[in-house]
Amino acid sequence: MPALDEPLKKTLGDRTAKVMAEHLGLHTVGDLLHHYPRRYAERGELTRLSDLEVDEHATVVAQVEKSAMLGSGRGHRLEVVITDGSGRLTLVYFGKGAFKPQKELPPGRRALFAGKVTVFNHRRQLSHPDYKLLAADGDGTEADEWANQLLPIYPAVRQFASWRIQQAVDVVLDTMESTNWEGVIDPLPPALRANRGFATLPEALLKIHRPRTKADIAIARERLKWDEAFVLQVALARRRAAEGQLPAVPRVPKKDGILAAFDARLPFTLTDGQRKVSEEIFAELATAHPMHRLLQGEVGSGKTMVALRAMLAVVDAGGQAALLAPTEVLAQQHHRSITEMMGELAQGGMLGGAEDATKVVLLTGSMGTAARRQPLLDLATGEAGLVIGTHALIEDKVQFHDLGLVVVDEQHRFGVEQRDALRSKGKQPPHLLVMTATPIPRTVAMTVFGDLETSVLDQLPAGRSPIATHVVPAKDKPHFLARTWERIREEVGEGHQVYVVCPRIGDDEDDKAAAKKKASPEDEAEKRPPLAVLDIADELSNGALQGLRLEYLHGRMPPDAKDDVMRRFAAGEVDVLVATTVIEVGVNVPNATVMVIMDADRFGVSQLHQLRGRVGRGSAPGLCLLVSEMPEGTSARARLDAVAATLDGFELSRIDLEQRREGDVLGQAQSGTRSSLRMLSVIDDEEVIEAAREEATAIVAEDPELERYPDLRTALDALLDEEREQYLDKG
Repeated sequence: MPALDEPLKKTLGDRTAKVMAEHLGLHTVGDLLHHYPRRYAERGELTRLSDLEVDEHATVVAQVEKSAMLGSGRGHRLEVVITDGSGRLTLVYFGKGAFKPQKELPPGRRALFAGKVTVFNHRRQLSHPDYKLLAADGDGTEADEWANQLLPIYPAVRQFASWRIQQAVDVVLDTMESTNWEGVIDPLPPALRANRGFATLPEALLKIHRPRTKADIAIARERLKWDEAFVLQVALARRRAAEGQLPAVPRVPKKDGILAAFDARLPFTLTDGQRKVSEEIFAELATAHPMHRLLQGEVGSGKTMVALRAMLAVVDAGGQAALLAPTEVLAQQHHRSITEMMGELAQGGMLGGAEDATKVVLLTGSMGTAARRQPLLDLATGEAGLVIGTHALIEDKVQFHDLGLVVVDEQHRFGVEQRDALRSKGKQPPHLLVMTATPIPRTVAMTVFGDLETSVLDQLPAGRSPIATHVVPAKDKPHFLARTWERIREEVGEGHQVYVVCPRIGDDEDDKAAAKKKASPEDEAEKRPPLAVLDIADELSNGALQGLRLEYLHGRMPPDAKDDVMRRFAAGEVDVLVATTVIEVGVNVPNATVMVIMDADRFGVSQLHQLRGRVGRGSAPGLCLLVSEMPEGTSARARLDAVAATLDGFELSRIDLEQRREGDVLGQAQSGTRSSLRMLSVIDDEEVIEAAREEATAIVAEDPELERYPDLRTALDALLDEEREQYLDKG
């Protein structure tokens, strides 16, 4: 067994290993050695207290400015004020726990302090923090060994402080050095390592945990980033190579078939971007290997049109195409808009249908047995060339005559197994087109979707209007909110329609879920639960918007009721629609010009960008108002200001990614396991990712099974546990 796979309890003992496993997710020697310091403090350098964030488990290097015992009897407490030159922080110790720090933390004393940053009386503080004294010259304390070193500060938790992690790392490193790093697998091929001048893996691990200079840290970071990027890109390159060997039925559209007839009836001209991407897709559909393409683009850039033309090309070639949508509302919307765009071309086998017409069927989970019978028959016989549906499409009883193309809309809403189950319904692997309206930075596309070719639509169709976005500070300036409702009345008076979006529904089940959810630190300003659709709809219909035609929409309504509300809103029979994020994607009502998002700080950056894309879809300008009670200076307010400042979805996705800290690019964040990227940043390390991709592609082309690279194969197996392997296999 490679040394890095050894359980920590063999080196650190059962008790320490148990705490590290439970609270840090560290189980093996390799886990601990890849738990890198997040920063380093210098002996002569005071760490910036001004950078601390509330609710953060922080470790700081600072000096005691003053110390005082306050109160008397059982109510006494010790308050210690520390400083680092950039700011001050109060430490508080209560009861018997105050006597030791009173003695050990006199003014002038310097130490490492660790604890959770909280707020009391509008001041940040650490309550009962752990501390480790740093040596004054010659005072002989335990910290003398750090006198001339960089101090690693590790991501820590209350149960296991940073310096305890460092002690554990030291024990493991000493053990590894005593065995001369026996059994440690180095994933980088020797030739690649030599050509690029990288340190060996043992050298990099020593330098990252025990740096003598800042140059040591840089050398270690360069090598460890490459490990992560390279092994991941090898996995993706092998996936691409394997896909390239699979057979698929080439799908070449007829010259004068349904696609040509559809293009002829379009009342507008396709954008240059739509034409270019369509040609890329048609070229891949015509090959004998499955297309694997990611189509991403701005909200409203016309992705559905590109996908529909690809689907019609497959129908022309005698196959069928399936569009998988994440919600019933979106599936119904797609079905309605596609049948309207196709007209008589969607009336295959019906009186009045065109010569090249096909059937377009809808299949969702809420449809009864009788309603499903005909669509299922049409799919099995091939009468239906197109099917739009939800996860109901993947059920066993759904059989296709000849499934040639699977289009997945908003792919991040689907699990791997769901996508794969639908793809398995083809006689041979069908072509795959994955769509997302959440713009993805290029480096993320190379990692998360590294086995897909990528097409980008960055051009909005003619006639689309810009969307103005403003933050409405409801608490600081309540008259702004009053003006919001006046503005809606004006917009409705001009014949337009409005969305009002709320974070939750407000029914009993929803309220229970909200009660269980703990408020974030920034919710200190408002202890109330998020605003609810049912409450806001009632309040507005009986107050500020009384007399307007107002309806509500949320995901727990019966399917028929949801469809009825959306039909009437699309037909202009409803002035104001109060909804949850069920209208986030795909909903297309060109007459809707204003969106008001209540408690906008409760939504992520990309989600806000998606939501506002529902307005400005016609010739009238769009307006999005972000209502929030968050004060200026909070990160939540900064998020809203960023959304208001730009319509560039790619820029917003970068901001969103930075704030969400990337997660696990192999898709494991949702299951709670640790991120596979600990050193590499998919935002900042584009050059590393590109270079690693080139090297990985070359190695896999030369040796697909990695027979000449046993250490790399072993490292790949360690990275790709069974669940992750499936993620890549089915992505």
